[in-house]
Amino acid sequence: MDTRGRLRTAWRLFREFSGERAYEIYVEHHQRTHPGEPVMSEREFWRRHIDARDTDPKVSCC
Repeated sequence: MDTRGRLRTAWRLFREFSGERAYEIYVEHHQRTHPGEPVMSEREFWRRHIDARDTDPKVSCC
């Protein structure tokens, strides 16, 4: 793998670990497991994602 490929892989992993790819992962999963059903918009996904995190925090600070 060349340097460009390594950087692309590293960037993808960084985005995945930081949660930035959450919507992309949701869409991939939804299309694979529920073909033909509508997918939430990105705005709706993030709204629900943040609401769920606020109402049921799994990791707490301090």
